[in-house]
This record gives sequence, structure tokens and C-alpha cells, in this order.
Amino acid sequence: MLRYQTIPVTPFAQNCSLVWCDTTREAAVIDPGGDLDDVLAQAERLGLDLRQIWLTHAHIDHAGGAGELAERLGLPIIGPHPGDQFWIDALPQQSRMFGFPPAWGFAPTRWLHDGDTVTVGACALQVRYCPGHTPGHVVFYSPEAKRAFVGDVLFAGSIGRTDFPGGDHQQLIDSITQRLWPMGDDTVFIPGHGPESTFGRERRTNPFVGGT
Repeated sequence: MLRYQTIPVTPFAQNCSLVWCDTTREAAVIDPGGDLDDVLAQAERLGLDLRQIWLTHAHIDHAGGAGELAERLGLPIIGPHPGDQFWIDALPQQSRMFGFPPAWGFAPTRWLHDGDTVTVGACALQVRYCPGHTPGHVVFYSPEAKRAFVGDVLFAGSIGRTDFPGGDHQQLIDSITQRLWPMGDDTVFIPGHGPESTFGRERRTNPFVGGT
């Protein structure tokens, strides 16, 4: 069974998640934006064997620590979609702009596309391409655990910004209604910031996509 723990990192309180197979203890870290020592300390406390880095998208608070973590532990970087190449290239500029520690550049070991699968131990998660917040945003979905790691596509009571370069509001709405809602009202999602919610709750109450 898939397990996870979320660790807020960076001044933007970005939800970095450790996800692992409870049989093998093999783990991946989703969106290590920074504060790597805190993330690694938590992984050690949980007795996890970190094997991969998974990225939903390449904004600095989600991907700023990926290059350093990959080099420190020899881990592959999986994702995001190739549409975020320009955001990866801009990580050093993003770090200066937002006052983050210098970001290490990297080349993803594997780009992700809609319908791909990522695995950790005996657990497999589906990849859904959900552009709009960024052109290369992806989401990780476990039907077994009824959990989705959605980055900055959807939040409890809100949706992702689309005023950054490459953002597209209608594309984001389409990603939510066509890619997330079919996962089921009872699926719990872990957003890039803030508390968890369910797709059903957001369909009913979210002022940006409620009733869709």
C-alpha cells in the first residue's frame, strides 16, 4: 500500500511529499523545492530508502532543490512534462528573483507524458498531464490509495495561478474538469500548498470550479 507524508518547505510553504511502498520502504520525493536537510531527516526517521525524485512542474518552490538532491544521493529526476523545459532553464533566475538559495540546474532523467506510470516499490501511480498553471505540469494519481498529488493545479478553495509565463486559464480549468474530476469525488488530493481536500468537495464548493 502507498503511504505518504507531506513536509512544507521553502518560504512559500510548498507541500513536498515523501511517498513510499509500505512493503519495501522504497520511496520517492515529490517536489523537493528546498529545505533538503529537513526532508532527508524525515525520510531517515521513517526508515525510507529514497530512490527517485518526481516533479509536478518546475517552478522554483517545487523544483529548486531537485538538482542538488539528485547529485547528493545519485537519484534520477522523473518529470515533469517537456513543456516545462524553459522553467527548468530559468531556475537560477527564479532563485534570484524570489530570494531562494541558488538552484542547481538539472536535466530530467525521464520526461513524463499523459498515461505514463511511475512506480515506487510495489506501488504504481498514474501520470496525468494537466497544463494550465505551467505548460508541462503533471499530476500523480494512485487509484489504489485514492490519492492524487496535484501540485499547483488545484487547491482547497482555489486553483493555480495562470499569470506566469506559459500559464493558460482555460487550459487549467480543462485540466481540472477533464483530468481530475474523473478520478472520483472521494479521491483525496494533496495540493502544492495548503490543506488536503477531496475532488467532490471542490466540485461542490470551490468558487473557481464549483458546479463543473
